[in-house]
Amino acid sequence: MNSNIQKPTGAFIGAAWAALVIGVSAYLIGLWNAPVPINEKGFYLTILLYGLFSAVSLQKSVRDKLEGIPVTDIYFGLCWFSLGISVLLLVFSLWNATIELSVKGFYGMSYLMSLFAAVTVQKNVRDLAFFPAENEEEEIKETDDTSFD
Repeated sequence: MNSNIQKPTGAFIGAAWAALVIGVSAYLIGLWNAPVPINEKGFYLTILLYGLFSAVSLQKSVRDKLEGIPVTDIYFGLCWFSLGISVLLLVFSLWNATIELSVKGFYGMSYLMSLFAAVTVQKNVRDLAFFPAENEEEEIKETDDTSFD
């Protein structure tokens, strides 16, 4: 399975990180400027963090299963459940929020963009782990050439 993994390009890695930073930043800036009580801001922040963690954890579990690394069914199910609950909590809270529809859409889109970007960044990190850096290969060659007289 590992032979099918291709090294992600620098442009793809940069685009994934940019999407993550833009999505999370947009969500947080909107939350900072929102005219809502601090406890509601805390709730929305917690949903973002919970969603990011569960999305990355699910991506890792799926990848582990594909690579033959054991993943328990209960953990795999918990990852799916957590991601679903985090999205449902956001949808439910935005549905009941007394804010304009355009603001609700802004939160929803920046949230989903952040989740997707987090999964993509995690995928890139995992893919790059299979490819040793060129500098590490050169260092290994240099240490093999030294003799201990």
